[in-house]
Amino acid sequence: MSVRLYQEPAHRLHGMLVKKEIKAVELTEDVLKRLEETEDSLKAYLTVTADNALQAARETDEKIARGEDIPFLAGIPGGIKDNICTQGIKTTCASQILANFVPPYDATVMTKLKNQSPVLLGKLNMDEFAMGGSTENSSFQITHNPWDLDAVPGGSSGGSAAAIAGGSAVWALGSDTGGSIRQPASFCGVVGLKPTYGRVSRYGLVAYASSLDQIGPVTRDVTDAAHILNVIAGHDAMDSTSAAADVPDFTAALTENVKGLKVGVPQEYFGEGLAPEVEAAVRAAIETYRQMGATIKEISLPHTKYAIAAYYLIAPAEAATNLQRYDGVSYGARVDGADLVDMMTKTRTEKFGAEVKRRIIIGNYALSAGYYDAYYLKAMKVRTLVQRDYTEAFQTVDVIMTPTAPTTAFKIGALTSDPLQMYLQDVCTVPLNLAGLPGISLPCGFSKEGMPIGLQIIGRALDEATVLRAAYAYEQSQDFHNRLPEIGGNAK
Repeated sequence: MSVRLYQEPAHRLHGMLVKKEIKAVELTEDVLKRLEETEDSLKAYLTVTADNALQAARETDEKIARGEDIPFLAGIPGGIKDNICTQGIKTTCASQILANFVPPYDATVMTKLKNQSPVLLGKLNMDEFAMGGSTENSSFQITHNPWDLDAVPGGSSGGSAAAIAGGSAVWALGSDTGGSIRQPASFCGVVGLKPTYGRVSRYGLVAYASSLDQIGPVTRDVTDAAHILNVIAGHDAMDSTSAAADVPDFTAALTENVKGLKVGVPQEYFGEGLAPEVEAAVRAAIETYRQMGATIKEISLPHTKYAIAAYYLIAPAEAATNLQRYDGVSYGARVDGADLVDMMTKTRTEKFGAEVKRRIIIGNYALSAGYYDAYYLKAMKVRTLVQRDYTEAFQTVDVIMTPTAPTTAFKIGALTSDPLQMYLQDVCTVPLNLAGLPGISLPCGFSKEGMPIGLQIIGRALDEATVLRAAYAYEQSQDFHNRLPEIGGNAK
């Protein structure tokens, strides 16, 4: 079967556009056709902006015809997680409370993207307010995993990962608070990059946990992730937590040479709860690095076991504060009541989902008088210890490698009745967010059921270049990223 355009990564499509081998309209029509073929099964999108997409594609074709140079993403179709503000296009956070909210401004990442003239296909499904690890907490629909339609795609950026794996977007943006880019990337067999906290502006990202949230790319391969990070990274005066650091050309790091790279393997990530198939695939990937000339070193990150507990106090505490603004007064949904308090109570009761309510309750409890010191303050001290573990480890290694998730994608409904088991799915990803470090997930194998397995590579703060270099070298030695799921009868 001939390869369809939607199956190609963005960097290859960019070259084809520049050489006039294809037209942007032709590419966009192919991806929109793929979206039509798969959307009933995947349910990756909450809003599709097909007319806007085709218009943007026509404009790119006109530029190319005039002989103008085009930026990397020009004419290439992608999707945006629905918690990133898009001027004039609904941004719902997959919540009933924002079901009809249309932002009057763009997030900074959207402004940067629009300077590239990309084709924006629409907004992608997610767990409500990014609270979840399966995209089952969306108020509108459950997204399905392209590799097994009965399985979850991961979360909270499940729509982003499912669209990339299923071919209904060439690139996507997600957000990562405790693993929400990396875990779905692992479950769907794609690449997901969480940059260093502050590397990418959070202005216009609807806040869940402000000290943890970070926007990043979800792509088919490492090269595309580097290119998109080039576009969205950089200091932003509108975000007080934005890092005032120079942004290198991340694509310059994409070499296949990892000779002398020091790789740390933390024993704490290979213990109880890790599926044997996942451990085998990740250890095989690490062995590949040894064969490529990297030095492998066993290390310890002793406070890892406390990270989940700390995270599920800190994140809900910040969420409880951030979500106070959804009160039925200024914007968003309103449910009428007898008085102001009754109106606010009814609005929040009817329009927030169960998981959001659970985290608001946990967060307010952790911050309440008499419990603040016992819970929130202690969690913040643990966060410092987790950060210190990484600081000490990076004195002797360049990158740290772990599984991205302890299992492959689980079946829809399998964990919904047990929130604690759902939270434990984040055990490998949460520590990075507490420490503010960059991490990438890329495919490193498949289970015997044919489900993808992800390798996580962690780097020093602001050292995405080394993370990308390590990821690229491994990817080029394998073909996992070239495999596509058989959905809609158009497998490769």
